[in-house]
Amino acid sequence: MKRHLRHTCLMLIVICSFKQVSAQKKNPEGIKPELKIQKNLTDNQLLDLVQKQTFRYFWDFAHPVSGMARERSNVAFEYGNEVVTTGGTGFGIMATIVASERKFITREQAAARTKKIVDFLWKADMFHGAFPHWLNGETGKTIRFSPKDDGADIVETSFLFQGLLTARQYYTVDNATERDIRNKILWMWEGIEWNWFTQNQNVLYWHWSPNNGWSMNHQIKGYNECLMTYVLAASAPKYAIDKKVYDEGWAMSNTFFNGKKFNNITLPLGFDGGGPLFFSHYSYLGLDPRGLKDKYADYWEQNKNHTLINRAYCIENPKNYKGYSAKSWGLTASDSWQGYAAHSPAEDLGVITPTAALSAFPYTPEYSMQALRHFYEDMGDQLWTEYGFADAFSEQHNWVAKSHLAIDQGPIIVMIENYRTGLLWKLFMSSPDVQKGLTKLGFSTPAIK
Repeated sequence: MKRHLRHTCLMLIVICSFKQVSAQKKNPEGIKPELKIQKNLTDNQLLDLVQKQTFRYFWDFAHPVSGMARERSNVAFEYGNEVVTTGGTGFGIMATIVASERKFITREQAAARTKKIVDFLWKADMFHGAFPHWLNGETGKTIRFSPKDDGADIVETSFLFQGLLTARQYYTVDNATERDIRNKILWMWEGIEWNWFTQNQNVLYWHWSPNNGWSMNHQIKGYNECLMTYVLAASAPKYAIDKKVYDEGWAMSNTFFNGKKFNNITLPLGFDGGGPLFFSHYSYLGLDPRGLKDKYADYWEQNKNHTLINRAYCIENPKNYKGYSAKSWGLTASDSWQGYAAHSPAEDLGVITPTAALSAFPYTPEYSMQALRHFYEDMGDQLWTEYGFADAFSEQHNWVAKSHLAIDQGPIIVMIENYRTGLLWKLFMSSPDVQKGLTKLGFSTPAIK
């Protein structure tokens, strides 16, 4: 199971001690944090507050040179605060669209920041059109994620371009800034050699290194967070994969089909118990699961049931951890009291991660709101910070993370907005290339008319 969980093994090696990031220069256009807990907010006021404060991670805390999202808000062993994340930046680009539409910032500010990121990426290291997992936010040079992961990462690239293609559909004004955003995104998008990452086989490979070649040899298959990678690989305007790569690679694995019941809820695809909840978040920031079906699954049913199984497990609480309840639930990959871990019913360390329940708002709005009010009103004195909620906590171990991660903060903003307005779903699904790719792979969706 763990070989499919993108951060678990590698991050456990990399992250072993924390120290707070050194203060960067104050952003003159910063958003003032609201740190005092307010107990009388309406649901909409609370959602506004959470989206706005969490957005500060991508706005005030962005790397000052590149504008990209920092990997995390604290510095871990062997890498420093120059590290920016490509996939997390894709999430941040989508969050910036939300901030523009909700008037946390102006559209002009949003476009300027997005252009700054795009201009930086245009000059940064890429390999056969794909970006590495981490970049140096000042120089654009690759920072290795692990000893042999020092080149292209097409999963992170797909999360980055999920955001960039969404931005291309949003920044449509005929002015110099927005034209440049659209053009550079298109040129980079056209240059990704997705079919090269098959090694002439009917499956995609996750990594390629200019120093180590294909030695990581990690096939992307089974049901996990990587559906977006196959969708974009099929949608590419120049170097697209064939449908058989999806059918014979992604869908042919002993961890793809499931069909069993957990807590009396059927799980169509994936690991027993569903795996960590980010499986139902990362690819679905832009990919609209409402009515999305192919010959393998109904993806709304898949994501909703995955969420319900995760919550039901926390309520059942078979390990009798302190603090688990109907209003305190959500297991997904995050920091923990003993390092980074891909929390799930199969790997339960007593750690609740707020992004799990909050990024599930489209699937379980009533239950997610219960969790949100608990995290904010009941536990806010411990969890609520200048960048939204702390990454994770464990009442069992009397521990609260002193960290925030881009890949955890971003989905909170985006998925709350998709619950409220469907904004990012509408934008991403309006891309003609995406529609072409989904059709090629055999998907049906109300978003394609």
